[in-house]
Amino acid sequence: MSAFSHPIVIVAPAIRSLAFTALMGATMLAMPLSARAADNTAPSAQAAATPAPSAAAMKAETVEERIATLHEDLKITPAEEADWDKVAKVMRDNDAAMQKLVAEKTAKDRDSMTAVEDLQTYEKFARAHVEGLKSLTSSFDTLYKSMPETQRKVADEVFRSAGHAAASSHG
Repeated sequence: MSAFSHPIVIVAPAIRSLAFTALMGATMLAMPLSARAADNTAPSAQAAATPAPSAAAMKAETVEERIATLHEDLKITPAEEADWDKVAKVMRDNDAAMQKLVAEKTAKDRDSMTAVEDLQTYEKFARAHVEGLKSLTSSFDTLYKSMPETQRKVADEVFRSAGHAAASSHG
């Protein structure tokens, strides 16, 4: 079952906000690597019965760490660096967009925020996530098409195994 088909359990507004931001950022920036941080960033049904994790425990890897790990996992060759650099730029741009939204949300007075305003903020994060995925998919498609078949199989496995890890960590 896909990691996206499981409901998100809302533990508390602050934890939900932090977890959602971390989850969306990780997913948007590098889906295969988001599974590595899923245990620390994705709320689960178990979260409702356990104490809220510390912010340090929920910290996802940085975008630069995700870029470096994905570069290594995909076995990017020198000939593919130009296309890879475009993928990495999109990942950095997506991270910057998400960080801007996080800063905007942090600057708001949570106590005076209405339920509708909270939902509108959530919608902004979701839209940024979708737009980021569109950009990432487009740039990654160019890179993927330039890869030899054996390397495409490696990429397929990197993404496939990450999807299974994310799904198993949620259910």
